[in-house]
Amino acid sequence: MSATTAPVLRFITAGSVDDGKSTLIGRLLYDSKTLLADQLDKLNRDAESGRNIDFASLTDGLAAEREQGITIDVAYRYFATAKRKFIIADTPGHEQYTRNMVTGASTADAAIVLIDAARVDFSTTPATLLPQTKRHSAILKLLGCPSVIVAVNKLDLLDFNESKYRAITEAYAALAAQIGLKADIRYLPISALQGDNIVNTSAHTPWYDGLPLLPLLETLPVAGTGRADLPAHFPVQRVARQDGSSSNDFRGYQGRLESGRLKAGEEIVIQPSGKHARISAIYNAGGETREAQAGETLTLTLDTDIDISRGDSILAADNPTRPGQDFQAALCWFDETPLNLRRKYLLKQGTQTSAVKISEIAYVWDVHTLSHVQSAHQLALNDIGSVSLKTQQPLTATTYADNPATGAFILIDEATHHTVAAGMIRSGSSQSTFEI
Repeated sequence: MSATTAPVLRFITAGSVDDGKSTLIGRLLYDSKTLLADQLDKLNRDAESGRNIDFASLTDGLAAEREQGITIDVAYRYFATAKRKFIIADTPGHEQYTRNMVTGASTADAAIVLIDAARVDFSTTPATLLPQTKRHSAILKLLGCPSVIVAVNKLDLLDFNESKYRAITEAYAALAAQIGLKADIRYLPISALQGDNIVNTSAHTPWYDGLPLLPLLETLPVAGTGRADLPAHFPVQRVARQDGSSSNDFRGYQGRLESGRLKAGEEIVIQPSGKHARISAIYNAGGETREAQAGETLTLTLDTDIDISRGDSILAADNPTRPGQDFQAALCWFDETPLNLRRKYLLKQGTQTSAVKISEIAYVWDVHTLSHVQSAHQLALNDIGSVSLKTQQPLTATTYADNPATGAFILIDEATHHTVAAGMIRSGSSQSTFEI
C-alpha cells in the first residue's frame, strides 16, 4: 500500500508537561528524513558543534513556547512515508491548556500517550501515574479515540529497566480499566531524545519484540469520515436560493451528510417539524449524483416547498432520532470562571444553537482518585463532569457514542461569548447511555 492510496492517519501526542511530546515528534520527523532542508541543516550544525539537538524546537512554533520550554497551542505537522501520509497534532501537556488538547483529540484516529518513566512513583502498587496522564486518558475515552499507543519515554534514564517498564504498563492498564478506555492499546518502550524505538528497533530493549513507533503508526486503521452504516442524518447549514423568480425558483439545502446514505427519490423527514418529503436531486462537488454517503458535502432539493432553515435536520424516514430538550451530558470545562447554574449559556451542536439551562451537576470526576465526586456545586477549569441540561429549542441530536458528529457540542457564555466547555451527549429521550 503506497502513501498515495493509504488513508491519512491523524494522530495526537498526549500526556503531562515535560513528558517529551514535542521532542518525540521532532525526533520522528528527523529520523524519518521528512524535515525541510533548512531545518535539517540547523540540526546537523548543532550536532557537529557538539550542542544537544533541540528536537522540540521543530514543533514549538510560538515565541512564548520557545521561551518557556512548553507547548501552549496545538501544533500541526504533516509528513509522509512510502506507506502513508500523516497529520500530527502536538497538543499541550500543561494543565492550563487542557482545552487545546481536547481540540486536537476531537478529530484524531490515534493518540500517543507519553509517560515520563523517571517521574512515575514506583512505591505503590500499581505504580502512580501523573494526574495529567489520567486526565488526558479520560478525555480520550470520552472522545472515543480508537487507537492509543502508550509510549513509555526516557527509559534511558532508568537504564532501560524492563521491570520498571512492565510496572508502568500494568499501571496504565489498570487506569484504562478503571475509566473504561476501550481503545486498541499498544505499549512501547522509547527514548525520544536518543531515538530508541522511534523509527528503528533499539538494541537497548532486546526484551521488546514489537514494532518501533513509525512502523506501528503505518499499520493503524483509520475510521474514515462519517458513519455510512447509520441512518441518514443531514444537518442543514444553509438554504441556497437562485433569483427567486417563478421561472427559476431553485431552493437547495446545503450541509454535510454526517451519517448514512441518501438517494434521489427516497422519502425523508425534516426535524424538528416532523414534515415528510422526497429528495428530488442531490448535488456534490462533481455535480448531480444519484446517491451520496456520510462525509460528503451536499446540496439537496426536495419535491415540495417546506419551511426549512439553518439548524433543521433532514433525516432518513427510518431514522429513529427524535428532537429532544432534556439531555445528560459529559462536560470538559475550559473557562477560568467556573460553571454557574444560574448563568446563561448557549449550546451549539452542529448547525443548531439554543439557549440552555444546566439544572444539575451529577458528579465531577476526581483525576487523583479516579472516583466520582457526588453533590458537586461547580465545574472549575479543566474539570470533567456529568450534568443534566435542558435546551430552549428542541435539538435533533444523538448520543456521542452513537455518532460523534451529531452528539458533540460546545457551551458558550451568553455574556462574554467565550467557549466555556466541550460536551458529549450521554443520553436523552429514548437514547442509549455511556459512562465517563
